Amino acid sequence: MYYKFSGITQKLTGSAPTAAYNPQGLRPGVPAESPTMTFATPTKLASEAGSSVEYMGTNRVPDFQRVFQTSDGLPVHLKRGVPDRLLYRTTMALTVGGALYCLVALYIASQPSNK
Repeated sequence: MYYKFSGITQKLTGSAPTAAYNPQGLRPGVPAESPTMTFATPTKLASEAGSSVEYMGTNRVPDFQRVFQTSDGLPVHLKRGVPDRLLYRTTMALTVGGALYCLVALYIASQPSNK
């Protein structure tokens, strides 16, 4: 007896030898067809664009790499100085404040009402 995994019942079921040796989706001798084009409009190559490429500003990636890859002992989230410290401390203050607020709300909710 031959068995095959049934996608409907999620169990092994009895089957014919050809179905057992060719599971779902794997059929021998089926030629691969190329997919149809989704966008039939011609595209412009980068070399054809010429000097029409506009940038919003200068490339600052090398500067950021230089700053973030220095081994000065600072964590990455504090490497850019005062703005990073301000954001970090604000986030920590909001986190601690939110946790305290949740604890107070739980304490108030746990008290029985005086009716």
